[in-house]
Amino acid sequence: MPRAVFRQPEIVDGTWKAAKLRGHQLDEAEARSALLHLDPLWDELFPAEQARIIALLIERVDIGTDRLQIHLRIDGLSDLMGELEGGKIRQAA
Repeated sequence: MPRAVFRQPEIVDGTWKAAKLRGHQLDEAEARSALLHLDPLWDELFPAEQARIIALLIERVDIGTDRLQIHLRIDGLSDLMGELEGGKIRQAA
């Protein structure tokens, strides 16, 4: 599921907008491409760090007998972008 979250249109759009707000010259296609290529980096993160990033991006998950709704936390993208810029994301050695 985490990898699918990064491919959601809301996440792509939010990432692009957060990058623009921080002064990065990035278009939406570049944001989408970067998110699609997160798999190798994601695999290097500690599970606790993966869970923390997902918590930044997902507000709530509603599970029903006939559906699954994931409510994304778009404002969490700004926090994540700030951490990525500051080098706070810790990779596994």
